[in-house]
Amino acid sequence: MTATRRLAAVAVADVVGYSRLMEVDEAGTLAALKQRRTGILEPTVRAHGGRIIKFMGDGVLIEFASAVNAVKAALELQGKFAEANSAVPENHHIILRIGINLGDVIGEGSDIYGDGVNIAARIETLAEPGGICVSGKVYAELHGKIDAVFEDGGEQQLKNIALPVRIYRQQLAAQPMAEPALALPAKPSIAVLPFTNMSTDPEHEPFADGLTEDLITDLSRNPGLFVIARNSTFAYKGKSIDVRRIARELGVRYLLEGSARRAAGRVRINVQLIDAIGGGHIWAERFDRNLEDIFAVQDEVTAKIVEALVGRLVAPPPRNRPKSMEAYDLCVRGRALISSSPGSPEAVREANILLEQAIALDPDYAEAHRWLAFNLWTAWSHCGEPMDPNRRMSVEHADKAVRIDPNDAGNHWVLGHVLTYERRWPESEAELATALKLDPSHANAWATLGEITAYRGQPAAAIEQVQKAFRLDPDPAAWFYWLLGLAYYAARQYESAVETLRKDATYRTGSRRILAASLAQLGRETEARREAALFMASNPKFTISHWAATQPVRDEATLAHFVDGYRKAGLPE
Repeated sequence: MTATRRLAAVAVADVVGYSRLMEVDEAGTLAALKQRRTGILEPTVRAHGGRIIKFMGDGVLIEFASAVNAVKAALELQGKFAEANSAVPENHHIILRIGINLGDVIGEGSDIYGDGVNIAARIETLAEPGGICVSGKVYAELHGKIDAVFEDGGEQQLKNIALPVRIYRQQLAAQPMAEPALALPAKPSIAVLPFTNMSTDPEHEPFADGLTEDLITDLSRNPGLFVIARNSTFAYKGKSIDVRRIARELGVRYLLEGSARRAAGRVRINVQLIDAIGGGHIWAERFDRNLEDIFAVQDEVTAKIVEALVGRLVAPPPRNRPKSMEAYDLCVRGRALISSSPGSPEAVREANILLEQAIALDPDYAEAHRWLAFNLWTAWSHCGEPMDPNRRMSVEHADKAVRIDPNDAGNHWVLGHVLTYERRWPESEAELATALKLDPSHANAWATLGEITAYRGQPAAAIEQVQKAFRLDPDPAAWFYWLLGLAYYAARQYESAVETLRKDATYRTGSRRILAASLAQLGRETEARREAALFMASNPKFTISHWAATQPVRDEATLAHFVDGYRKAGLPE
């Protein structure tokens, strides 16, 4: 069968909240969809000269010869669906999102595919429920030919599409703006979305991620900004989601997004700063530099963002930068393992190798020392690796990181963290205080401070500190939930501890022992012993006595409270 190319207007539509509708009334939803297809969709498409290519679950792919006809059909569809919805209860409304693109498609038999189709599918996800989103090519065909108003949505970097695509959204009837899931901070708030790797080599994916993480770190050093932590922004990696929705979910006003292409010793970076609430782009720029200039580019991007959002400030002291790009690549890969597989013995061992190689290439690379210190601590405290020499070396590398670069909050956080487990509490608290002075947005430092405060016998203050970490990292790593559950247990808020520790993010981690203790304190003995048994299946060497001897608990009453809960849950002495 011969494949042919042609220019076509492609429309993709799907049902908003399809899974919820099926859960509410599966038979009724399927019947209503069938009725809408035969009674509204098919005759409307035919009337505007379109052809339905195929149905895809709750979605449909349609081809038109004219961009104007495609938009007119989409507007009629949305109007008729809204009219049909007015006759049924709100929780049974069938609402469409429609995306339309004008581009080259490949026809083979009755099917079509190619970038023209892919772009339509991507921009469909950016349409408002009940609305239409079109590409710039479609918009250019509409002037004076339709009554609807479309507003500029700016250039969007779409998944698996090489070049940014300008989009336009249908301006719907005025509706109250959705309240942010989180209240906006008093100072300018920003999240850096994961940069898209535009290189042909997937091995360069960690480089794009590393660039994102470095920009988050650099922006966090400016006290005039509220910066969302890495873990929460990386939850959106690889997803085509409306920037306004992301901003609402993270509780920020501004988003930074971009892409990186690395090849033959050069790097090309596209970056844009978006006002997700006010609308529009504040600043955008392309950098095409030698790879060795990557850190200068990071500094330039940071300075321009700060100037745009806060105004000119006294720049913080420069960060320690690696002298070797190979060392940088190794460190980026090592810290990616630590972030993506926390507590995994295999990931810990592999990250150790990468970080040790980075330090061998560049002995004065502070960040590599910092992450190696954290990883060595993880090895002895959570992965069953020998305490000696891992514990001693963890402190040595953390101390060296601070000595090399005392202006990096992350170095002080890790040193404060490992000193806590050495029971050098005044020094630990001083290091964490320094970390938060250098970077008030350092979510990890706030979470660690919460653990210290809980073990000091001040659980109410600990809960507040960990909750501050959650505000800075709304979709955090598992250990944030672990520490919040720990603080709730220390405060004897057992129901809150159980609710927190049963969340998917942390449930199958070592936090299970605190869940078991919380259930035991509530008198739910059967559940407590089941969770304790499940914990022991993954931690067969755990004993209460070893835990009590190695944890940084300085308040005797708090220590006794945890021991009591573990005993009631049936954990071994």
